[in-house]
Amino acid sequence: MGSLIGELEERQAAVRSRVAELEQEIAALTVRLEAERNRLERLTVTRETLDELAAEGVAVDAVVPPSVEVEPVGGGRVVGVQTVTVWREGRTSADLPPVYRDIVDVIDDAPDPVQAKQIVPRIGLPAQTSKIEGTRSKLKRLVERGWLAEERPGLFTSSARRTVSGSPP
Repeated sequence: MGSLIGELEERQAAVRSRVAELEQEIAALTVRLEAERNRLERLTVTRETLDELAAEGVAVDAVVPPSVEVEPVGGGRVVGVQTVTVWREGRTSADLPPVYRDIVDVIDDAPDPVQAKQIVPRIGLPAQTSKIEGTRSKLKRLVERGWLAEERPGLFTSSARRTVSGSPP
């Protein structure tokens, strides 16, 4: 009978050891889980704030001086900002973030210069002052980067791509 008790004690010790290891793993996973929950909460709040700002018509795009050419990093995927690269020969609207692409495509299709208030409904936004001002900001950014021209104040056309920075292509 002594050997049976000894066997049970060995098994009990082995299980205690595994339980202790699992408890350590759980503790480590709990720390990691809490860190990821905190990160998720911060990202959620940031996204909600950006959505609120965008709904109010505040431009949440990256602001880059026109003298700086921006190239997206990591296969063109940029998180949290929308980059508008400087136009060069061979570039198309497909090289732009979706909302900028839509704006350029609308202006390309227009027979005459277009105002921001005419573009807003064509890109699927409500004709609200905040949306018009946000679009006007994007139009100005596209002018700065050489994608569009501002023929007269508030009138935009695609003729800018014929010359960039005043020099012939």
